[in-house]
Formats: sequence, structure tokens, C-alpha cells
Amino acid sequence: MNSVRNYATVTAAYWGFTLTDGALRMLVVLYFHQLGYSAIDIAFLFLFYEFFGVVTNLVGGWLAARFGLNKTLFSGLALQVVALYLLSLEQLLSVPYVMAIQALSGIAKDLNKMSAKSSLKLLVSDGAQGQLFKWVAILTGSKNTLKGFGFFLGGLLLSVFGYKQSLIVMAVGLAIIGIACFILLPGDLQQKKYKVKFKHLFSKSKAINRLSAARLFLFGARDIWFVVALPVFLQASLSWSHTQVGTLMAVWVIVYGLIQTSTPKMLGFKQPEHAPNGNTATKAAFVLLLAPLAMIVGDSFSVGMNWIIIGGLIAFAVVFAMNSAIHSYLILAFSNKDDVALDVGFYYMSNAAGRLLGTLLSGLIYQWHGFMACIIGSAIMIAVCSLISTRLEKVK
Repeated sequence: MNSVRNYATVTAAYWGFTLTDGALRMLVVLYFHQLGYSAIDIAFLFLFYEFFGVVTNLVGGWLAARFGLNKTLFSGLALQVVALYLLSLEQLLSVPYVMAIQALSGIAKDLNKMSAKSSLKLLVSDGAQGQLFKWVAILTGSKNTLKGFGFFLGGLLLSVFGYKQSLIVMAVGLAIIGIACFILLPGDLQQKKYKVKFKHLFSKSKAINRLSAARLFLFGARDIWFVVALPVFLQASLSWSHTQVGTLMAVWVIVYGLIQTSTPKMLGFKQPEHAPNGNTATKAAFVLLLAPLAMIVGDSFSVGMNWIIIGGLIAFAVVFAMNSAIHSYLILAFSNKDDVALDVGFYYMSNAAGRLLGTLLSGLIYQWHGFMACIIGSAIMIAVCSLISTRLEKVK
């Protein structure tokens, strides 16, 4: 019962953090675009967020193994509260300043994610792979649903209350969540009984290495058009308002999260012993490739951009959600309980590297070649992910 309570507490903290994280991203994109920053400038605002996510996932697993998952959780919550407050100081805002504070937010986010995902492996028994897949899908899907609400919240708060007041409210709310977690969680949560050496950070498993590489290109394919290019294009070229952009992004992530939660049923894995394998990931990746290809074809036939974007978002959301849920399960299936924090940290380092690459390319490609060039880039990345995934089924 204590393990269930501990996991529920960690997950609740992850949910609360995710809500503020989604709102913060939308606030920054929309507010700085409103101030006249270019797409490249906005992309640079998130570079340290993604880069330090790479570092944090690598080092965070090591820290959790040595000091306990609760320590990484508390550290993440505290850093995010500090980041929200520092970003509210409008008189200090500049590209270098925001990049530095976003670095804190990136560290905070991945400390929280690594803690929640790692604790799930400890809750489910070794033989219940279908149950593990179900719980992974529920955790990941619900998190993304809340992130979607965060996007909507960010756009709404910016329109109604303004930039500074929105950040202060979120900082106070997250501080309350952190205090509650400090009270409820034990002092030692999955701490190693032996000293973990730094060399253990890098996975020696072929399965985890290949899955991590596929994950990098999967998330790069999403962020190359979703993070900067899409919201800026909607405002600059289609004249959408802050609230409209925030609502669309929110609905997309909410639908994406709900589909992730339902992925086990949608794929027909209903028995406790039934779960995806490498072949499942390969098929899902190739199906995802159809979404950007359909958008490219639609543009070549002069279909209206509103229809291309809406249709592309729906198709991408459905299949990308399945891909993400399958990957999130496979990393836990390929890991062992003793080293789960290290394996998950290494895997999500690749996830963060993909987001970093996608974010940078989203701003650069949009600025130089336009929105549809970002869609072409997405298709290329998905194709690479698909080819890497074909090697997963050969890993025993």
C-alpha cells in the first residue's frame, strides 16, 4: 500500500508540474512573438531548456540511483518555482536571460519526469507486461492531457491577466504541491544500496541504445513543426489570436494524451501478458510517416492551409500518441528494476536531444524556408525513426 501511495504522490506532483510547464511554454512563445521577436529568437529561448534536459536525463538517473527518487522530485519542483518567479521579472527579460532561466525549467522538468517514469517500474510485477503497458499508457497519456490544458491555460492567462501575474500564480500553486509531496513521501525512495559509478550512466544494452535513437528522431519529427513553426505561422500568416492558438495547441495535446491512455485497447493488448514488441514500434512508425506526407500532398494541390493544419494535426496526434506509448512501455520492458533510473535517464536523454534538435530546426527552417519545409523535415525524421525501429525486433 505504501508503494502505491508513493507512486500516486509522485504522479500527482508530475501532473501539477506538467500543467505549469505547458502553460509556461505557451506564455513564452506567444508573449515574445507579441513583443516582436522572430521565430529564430523564440526557438533560441528554448534551446537551453532542451539542452539541459539532455544533461539532466543523463545525470538525473545517476542522482536518483544514489540519493533516491524523492530527492530528484523535490529538486525539480523547487527549481521550477524559482524559474517561474525569475521569468516574471519583466524588466530583466532578454533572449540570454530567458535562455538561462529556461535552462532551470528544463532541468526541473526532466528531474520530475525521470522520477515518475522510474517509479512505475517498481510498482508492477515482472510477469505482468500487459499491466505495465497499461499503466505506462495511463501515466503518459494523462500527463500529456494535462500539458494540453496547460497550453490552453497559458494562452488564456496571457489574454486575461497578463504575463507577470500568470507566472506568479503558477509559482505559488507549484510551491504548494511541493510542500504536500515533502510531507507525504518517505525520506528514501528507490535509493541504491551501493555506490553507482558515473560510467554506469551510458547504456550497454543494444535494445535500449536502438530504442533511444528511434526516440530521438520520433520527437524531433514532432517538435520540428509543432514547437515554434506552428504557433508563429498561425499568428503571422493566418492571423489567429493568442487564445485561438493556445486552444488549438491545447486540444491537440489533450487528444494526443487521451489516445495514449487508450493505446493498449486500441492495439488489442487486453491480457496481462500481452504487450508490444519491436515489430509493433516499426509498424507504428511507418504509419506515422503518412501524416506529414499527406500534408505535403495537400499543399501541392493547393488545399487551404487551415484544412491542411487541422487534418495534419488530427492524423499526427492519433498515430504519434500510439508511437509514444509503445516507446514508453518498451524502455521499461527493456530495463531491469535495479538500474531502471539509469536506463530511463539515458533513454529520456535521447528524447530531450530529439526535442532540442526539433526546436532548433523549427525556428531555423521556418525562418528560412517556411512552414511546409518544417513538415518535409518532419517526414525525413520519421523515415529515419522507422528504419532504426526495424532493428528493434531483432534485439532479444
